Amino acid sequence: DQGYPGNLTVEVTYTFDDQNQLIVNYKATTDKTTVINISQHSYFNLDGHNSGHIEDHEIMINASHFTPIDITLIPTSEIATVENTPMDFRISKPIGENIDADFKQLDYGLGYDHNWVLNQNGFALAAKVYSPFSGRMMEIYSDQPGIQFYTGNFLDSTSTGKDNFAYPKRSGFCLETQHFPDSPNHENFPSTVLNPGEIFESKTAFRFSVVK
Repeated sequence: DQGYPGNLTVEVTYTFDDQNQLIVNYKATTDKTTVINISQHSYFNLDGHNSGHIEDHEIMINASHFTPIDITLIPTSEIATVENTPMDFRISKPIGENIDADFKQLDYGLGYDHNWVLNQNGFALAAKVYSPFSGRMMEIYSDQPGIQFYTGNFLDSTSTGKDNFAYPKRSGFCLETQHFPDSPNHENFPSTVLNPGEIFESKTAFRFSVVK
């Protein structure tokens, strides 16, 4: 399929438990050596899907570095520090605080559409988002090395969802646990190669709560 070798067999299991936690388990095998990078592209708005922009949401990303992109939104191979840049979410801040800053990386993506290099090793907290309006909080735990943060910059009210609501720019955000984009073309990125006889396994958990 699309030039990838062999047959990839993928299994995804969704589990919702009594702790308001949605757990996503990925599993894959292949019959020929290939590359693999499985994620999801779910949009969130903690105030409700039809409540407007998400720029007041406060976000923390557990990452000291990110992978800069070129004008086509593809990583350049560089792993850059977030220090003293609008990409620094190590301490929680509103999504909109720096989203329109004079910073070339934000110009390329019309906002945030980048991969962050997570600090943890193993299954741990990757990101946390809180809405001061609704009091809702979402925490994301993962065992993947990266997370893509996208702020709905290309939404333009042409896509409709529940109740036929048309979603305008920045009315939802995505947090996609993953390996780094374009990894096969960057030797310094973690490998995404999967060989026959090996099993790819990954786990991501979305934990929901209310802060009063």
